[in-house]
Amino acid sequence: QVQLVESGGGLVQAGGSLRLSCVASGSTFSNYAMRWFRQAPGKEREFVARIWSGDSVYYADSVNGRFTISRDNAKNTVYLQMNSLKPEDTAVYLCNAVRIGTSTVYWGQGTQVTVSS
Repeated sequence: QVQLVESGGGLVQAGGSLRLSCVASGSTFSNYAMRWFRQAPGKEREFVARIWSGDSVYYADSVNGRFTISRDNAKNTVYLQMNSLKPEDTAVYLCNAVRIGTSTVYWGQGTQVTVSS
């Protein structure tokens, strides 16, 4: 069982930056691929970024070049650095852990990001 707690959301003007954090507990963090998703009101949840246990990363086209995902296995934490934010980035951002080699998935409760124009 893995518990995920996100933080770092808030209100920011367009063009600004935020860094989200997701702290994991309850299992060996390096055994999990970590992902960020987001869900805007009235829209489906969408994939944002993924990082494997090492440095392999992958981004949605909508955030590629603006967002950076990273992880610190010693701190059991995954980060999402968000730069050049746009109003359309407004959403609840959720952390997701997938145990490598399985279909076992865990979700955090989410953190709200609001970008004003």
